[in-house]
Amino acid sequence: MIRGVGSVLALLSGLASMTGVLADAPPPLPAGARAERLSPDEIAGWRDDDQRAALSIFARGCAASPPLRAGAKTPPGLEEACAAAAAAARPGPANRDSIRAFFETRFNFWRIRPADGATGFMTGYFEPEFEGSLTRSDAFPTPLYGRPADLVTRMPGDDWPGLDASLTSARRTPAGLEPYPDRTAIETGALDGRNLEILWMRDPVDRFVLQVQGSGRIRLPDGKVTRLVYAGRNGHAYTSLGRVLSQREAIPPEQMTMDRLIARLKADAAFARDLIRLNRSFVFFARRDDLPPDSGPIGGAGLPLTPLRSIAIDRTIWPYGLPVWIDATIPGDGGGAERLARLMIAQDTGSAILGPARMDLFVGSGAKAGHRAGLIRHPVDFIVLWPRGDRR
Repeated sequence: MIRGVGSVLALLSGLASMTGVLADAPPPLPAGARAERLSPDEIAGWRDDDQRAALSIFARGCAASPPLRAGAKTPPGLEEACAAAAAAARPGPANRDSIRAFFETRFNFWRIRPADGATGFMTGYFEPEFEGSLTRSDAFPTPLYGRPADLVTRMPGDDWPGLDASLTSARRTPAGLEPYPDRTAIETGALDGRNLEILWMRDPVDRFVLQVQGSGRIRLPDGKVTRLVYAGRNGHAYTSLGRVLSQREAIPPEQMTMDRLIARLKADAAFARDLIRLNRSFVFFARRDDLPPDSGPIGGAGLPLTPLRSIAIDRTIWPYGLPVWIDATIPGDGGGAERLARLMIAQDTGSAILGPARMDLFVGSGAKAGHRAGLIRHPVDFIVLWPRGDRR
């Protein structure tokens, strides 16, 4: 009988090398983007990273069925690797060399560069916590809505004649599909009277931050905390308010942090209303009181996120569950700079995360994580582990 994670992983890796046809084809990429084949030995820091955490996340599966947000088709080799990791990740001492060999044997390593030839680019995000209420009051007048029953999400391959191709969702009507109301329409009453309110927040700025992050915790007046997960959006294009404010007020982009944007919005309610409405995208949520307090938020893949190991990617290009090696220097937890070179798992997506080497790093939960996440706007070496034997 084989005992221990290391022995099982070594056996699986050996079987993969004996039975698999190792395909050298790079992953499919948008026009102009490039993939450079690497060996693990060429990747600085690869042998120093403790990949047990990445294996544990990977072993939970590529994505829930169905995921919260549909992503690129999962290649068979990736599904097989997820299943093999799940079978191997049993309690017991883990051998770091065997875990590293598991990834090296099942995947080819490809450095991805966007069409402009630059390096990848990363930002950070977090799970915020706000005060709120299950009932409307003068203190909590801003509604948060659940997913409307007439909201239809565009799936890969859907053809919606007569609608703007950029729309990712639409409204089902007796006459057919039509664009869903945008943010301004919703904020001025388009959803009134439909009993979609799931709770109430202090102001539209808190709601805006929650919608940008895609999940959150709401502390109720009695001290209890309810969790919120993404449930859909109205399908209109996302507009970066930080970029708009930077251009309007001549603020250097590197100085336009989330903290600075929020402070500007909080200082002037009328200004905040008008600026926020430039972002026509509007996100809907669902309450998940069953989530353990110490569990991370649920990402687009439908699985819990892990701080500094889970990333959001462009779901139109990359499948959920994909291992990605990143190497970047980012703001440290206690100030200064910190090198982050480690294996991540793609478990989330975002409306602003567009491009083959674009990623969003999940930093954690709470205000401290939010401050750090808001400072991350950095180049990143983006290396995809693409399953061997797949020629999608």
